[in-house]
Amino acid sequence: MQIKDLIPSGRDKETSPASENATSSNPLVSLQRDINHVFEDFWRRVENGWNGDDAVMGMFGPSTDVTETDKSVNVSVELPGMEQEDIDISLSGNTMTIRGEKKIEHEEERKGVYMSERHYGSFHRTVPLPAGVDPDKAEATYKNGVLTVSLPKTEEALASIKRIPVKAA
Repeated sequence: MQIKDLIPSGRDKETSPASENATSSNPLVSLQRDINHVFEDFWRRVENGWNGDDAVMGMFGPSTDVTETDKSVNVSVELPGMEQEDIDISLSGNTMTIRGEKKIEHEEERKGVYMSERHYGSFHRTVPLPAGVDPDKAEATYKNGVLTVSLPKTEEALASIKRIPVKAA
């Protein structure tokens, strides 16, 4: 038995406006329609992501954390196995783009058997930044597979922070 067997009307009838109202109150029809939309949306995003859509790259790209303090915006990106020289960071306007390419080559020869493996992969991640960061004072460090970029806020941005005290009611 399939879920479509539980639905009182066929799919072709479901798409007409008159039957839309009749079947929309059926919870199984609504559930199936919602699940279909989720899968269709997911695969559409995957297909677009392979063509360069940044929103989908986040699903398959490196884990990224963005935190903001009173004095700076900090971005941490997990890039295990990458070399420092294979990472490129650029700032343009209120966005930061991090690009990288991983190349792993392994060759082994023993007892007359020669084995060679090569793995290549690249990524790019664009991070929107709030207004008021100072790109000239940005610093990046790479340690133990984690890239950390610190973007200090400008003096004007720091001066515009206003604290509001919380009072007991």
